[in-house]
Order: sequence, then structure tokens, then C-alpha cells
Amino acid sequence: MAVYNAPLQDMRFILNDVFKAEQLWQANEKLEHVDMDTVNMILEEMAKLSKNVLLPINREGDEEGAKHVIGEDGNGAVSTPAGFKEAYNQYAEGGWIGLGGDPEYGGQGFPKMVTMLAEEMMFSTNQSFSLYPNLTVGASLSMLASASEEQKQTYLEKMYEGTWSGTMCLTEPHAGTDLGIIKTKAVPNDDGSYDITGTKIFITGGEHDLTENIIHLVLAKTPDAPAGSRGISLFLVPKFLVNDDGSLGERNKVSAGSIEHKMGIKASATCVMNFDNAKGWMIGEENTGLASMFIMMNYERLTMGLQGLGGTELAYQNALVYANDRLQSRSDSGVKNPDKSADQLIHHADIRRMLLNAKTNAEASRCFAMYVARQLDIAKFSTDADAKKAASERVALLTPVTKAFLTDKALEATIDCQQVYGGHGYIREWGMEQIVRDTRIAQIYEGTNGIQSLDLLGRKVAKNGGSFMADFIAEIREFIANMTAEHAVKEATLKATETVEEITKSVLANLSEHKDEINGCAVDYLAATGYMAYAYMFAMMVEAANGQEGEFYANKAKLADYYVGRVLPRIHAHAEMVKAGSQSMMEFDLDYFAPEA
Repeated sequence: MAVYNAPLQDMRFILNDVFKAEQLWQANEKLEHVDMDTVNMILEEMAKLSKNVLLPINREGDEEGAKHVIGEDGNGAVSTPAGFKEAYNQYAEGGWIGLGGDPEYGGQGFPKMVTMLAEEMMFSTNQSFSLYPNLTVGASLSMLASASEEQKQTYLEKMYEGTWSGTMCLTEPHAGTDLGIIKTKAVPNDDGSYDITGTKIFITGGEHDLTENIIHLVLAKTPDAPAGSRGISLFLVPKFLVNDDGSLGERNKVSAGSIEHKMGIKASATCVMNFDNAKGWMIGEENTGLASMFIMMNYERLTMGLQGLGGTELAYQNALVYANDRLQSRSDSGVKNPDKSADQLIHHADIRRMLLNAKTNAEASRCFAMYVARQLDIAKFSTDADAKKAASERVALLTPVTKAFLTDKALEATIDCQQVYGGHGYIREWGMEQIVRDTRIAQIYEGTNGIQSLDLLGRKVAKNGGSFMADFIAEIREFIANMTAEHAVKEATLKATETVEEITKSVLANLSEHKDEINGCAVDYLAATGYMAYAYMFAMMVEAANGQEGEFYANKAKLADYYVGRVLPRIHAHAEMVKAGSQSMMEFDLDYFAPEA
């Protein structure tokens, strides 16, 4: 079985030394109940739950998968793998789903800086399981922002306690990212409800046996809605209707037509959902559904970054064990194990390269996710209007980077760790191929990473003339100017900001002449931004470790050395590709891409 030990020391280092989290919490009356003693208890309990409950059912869940059957009532039903129901009950009873929920409706009110670490541990040990409660948390956020008070009172407490779960129903067979062309209809009834009719695909947790009710948040269009995305409304459609006293009523006309047979996350039910005049209620104002749903989608995009981090951490820990056990050839620098026929893999420089690639990714990803979580907490809890505005703008800029860069680098890291195993990495019994398969999806859903790149460069940079990026770069430069630690990461980070600044100006200057510039350059632009951001994270970690005694802190500087010398130089390749522009892509005639007869 795979091994996992939660990196609690590094988590505490990020919280305490890098971001001084308790100072932020105690300075805000809404977060006065949050202190490090309580947080340490939360982290330790999640570490136990993840290791002892979620990890043991991870591989078995992949082998068995979720199963779809047609019940006697003609509705599609989904069974989760053995052990999932028991694990879910334990998770729900522990109060984990409502950890960050609004206390007014039964949540515990903990900040994102805490909940993200719990989510990381879950994704490290069981990506499929994690998606079920994760969608409930996202749906709750959307409802908290847009639902009526009556809807909040009726549904949120049950969702926070895990008795009911939630989904987001966006995609349709003919419409992926282009939600403006959805066909699902919502016809109003005299009682204020709507009849919802349509088909949604790729719905995570659309049907399962973990909870007694499932609350679907569905995008649909009313009869006279404007064309395109301006005409989208959001509807709450429960699997079972809810009576006035809060008890469950009759089955609604919504069911799972099938589940997808996927490359990975096989224990997570990815459903085709059919709505056949299902009873639903509008959330928020008519034609504002996309804005309401984006509250949930942006949360999920940040969480996908954590899914990537989780895959990296699990892959690294297991590859590390294998590299220390496996005997393979003699070290180039001399015999290390004279009593054996060969030396351990860990003595070979190329093995260390792959392990250190994964390790730098895990630590930088965790720090970056915490940085974004801190901005989210400031935007949500601060009473300083200027601070809230600045934090919101930073979140807007970095959300696509969090989703795309963390997951892109995670797949690289998991493949590096798989490669450490050689041929055994391709064999199911070792578990590494599952980590690769499970992690792959994080680059695709909640908006593919190409879409995230377009969002970054098109919406978050070009539309405001680069001001959001300029503010982020200014913050980085100010931090470097005030660093007391002497380390190569200082100069390297400054050069990285110059690189991103240069390519930002290059793209903006070419937009008027080359209309495809953003579409052609966005992926490389996001990658360059990610490498710059990770350099900033290593600078912060080096500064926080400076002057502290012990191997743990000394290794922060060593890992930063590795990042500066072996990883950060990739930024220059991406910058050159951005500066090359999009012209070479668009000069081909369309016939060049015509399939051969």
C-alpha cells in the first residue's frame, strides 16, 4: 500500500514563519476564534483521518470504481466503492465539510488558510473521495452569496453537516466552456418554482449513495432570456423535494442517465444528469446565474490546484521510499553500499533530479496556495476597504495561475516520480500509475488550463492594461528590496519580474495588429508568470528560514538553490515563445489542417 505522512512541519512553517497567520487572525474580530493551538489540532486530526481512513481505500476504490445501475423506479443509481460510505460518515461526523462554512448556518467559520491544508491532505490520500465533499463546499459558497435567506435556512445546515451534498451542473453535450449556448430550459410555474428540462454532462457527484439528498445547482435559461451568457440563470434542483418542515418529500424528476468511464478518479461518479421537468427554484436574480456560479467555479479552480499539490506530495513520498530501498548500479562517485551488489537509487544524480523536481514543486505550490488563500481571507474578512480591493484584484489575477500552473507542474512531478520506479512505475500494484492518472484530470476540468491561460492574459492582464500584473510585480520587488537573507534567489526573482514585465509589454503592444496574440501566447505567458511566482515563494521561504537553527531551515535555502539553478531557467524559454508571437501559427492555410480522406 502507498505510504503517506502529512507534511505538518512544512505546513506550520508556511503558516507561522512565512505568513504570520495568527497575527492576521487575531487582528480581525471575525477570526478571533482561530488560534494556532486549535489549528494544530485540526491539522493533526486531518493527518490521521487522511492516512488511516482515506488512503487505505484509495487503490481499492480505483480498482472497484463507482457503478451505475437502473433502479426499480427507473432512475439511475450510483454505488460508491466499498469503504467510501463509512469513510464519508466519519468525515461528515467530524465536521469537516462545514469547517469553513458560515457559523450562522452551522459552519465553523475557519479561514481558507486553514481549510486549504485540510484539502491538501485529502487530495494527497484519495482524490476521488475528496471530490464528493468538495463540490458540496463549493455549492454552499455559491448559495451563501446568492441564495435567498429562506433557501439558506433550508439547505445550508444540512449541507455543512454532510447529510445533503451539492453539485454544479454546467456543461452540456454540445457546450463545454461556451456556456452561452446551453439549451437547458427553465419554465416558470405559478407557485414561483420552475420546470427544469435538459441534459448536463461531466457532473461530479451527480448521483451517489453517500447522502440522503443531493442539491444540484443548475444553469438554465428562462423562455425570454437574452441570447448568450447574459441570459443564464441559476436554479436549485434537489434530488428529493424538501417539505416545509425540512423533511424529505417525493423524488424529483432528475436522475443519472449514466456515468463516465474515465482515465482516473474512477471512484468519483462523473454523471450524465437528465432533468425532465424537474422542480427547481431560482437562486439570485434572473439572468445573473453565471456570476453566481463563478463564485463556486473560482473556488473549485483554486481547489484543483490543491488536487495537483496533493498528487505531487503523495507521488514524492512514495518515490522517495522506493529510491532509498531499490538497489540499482553503482554510484558514479564511488561505492556507497559495499555489502550489497549495487547502491540505492538515491545515490544517482538523475534520481535526485527527479525527486527534487517534485519536492520543489510541492513546497512552492503549498506556499503559493497559501499566499492566494491569505488574499482570499483578506478579501472576505478585512474591514479595510483598500485592503479588500487589493486582495480581490490579486485573487482575480492569480486564480487562473493557481489552477493551471499548479496542475501542470503536478503532472510533471508525478511523472518524474513514476520514472523513479522505472518499469515498476507502470505496474498497477505499485500505485504510481494511479497517482498519474488521477492527477491528470486536474488540468482539464473547471476550465482547461488553456482556458485558464486565456483568462489570465485576456481578462486579468490585457483588459486593464497590465495594471493587476504591475501591482503584483511591484509587491515582489518591494519584498526583495527588504530581504535580510543573502541568497541567489533575490537576484533571480528580480530578473524573473523583469522577464514577465517585458513579455507583458510585448503582448500588449502587439494586440492591435495581431488579433490572435492572446490566444497564441497565453499558455506560455501563464507558465512564465508561474515560474516568477514560485521564485517569489522561495524568496519568502528563504527569508522566513533565515537565522533559524536546524536542518529543516537550512534545507529551505538548499531547495531554493535547486529551484534557481535547475527549474527557474525555464522561464526564459516560455518568454521567448511569447515574444515570437502568434503569427507562425496562423499563417497556415485551413487546408493544412484538413483530415486526410
